[in-house]
Amino acid sequence: MKRVALSAIKDQLSKYLRLAQKDEVLITRHGKPAGVLIGFKDDDDWFNYQLENDPRFLERIERARRRIRAGEGLPLEEIERDT
Repeated sequence: MKRVALSAIKDQLSKYLRLAQKDEVLITRHGKPAGVLIGFKDDDDWFNYQLENDPRFLERIERARRRIRAGEGLPLEEIERDT
């Protein structure tokens, strides 16, 4: 993760956005972490980011995991048989 001062980001946002496509950029203010700049290589990266940070999606995943742990899931073999 690259660490960059906020003043540098403000002056050269395009440059750091391109860098952020490869690795997150930690933005600092007065030497302390203030935020993270995340770039996306393509639409799929953007879509994945949205899913990974959507509380509704994360809750659905957690509910599904609880059901599986409780024995309420279906074995993959049964799902494949139905298709």
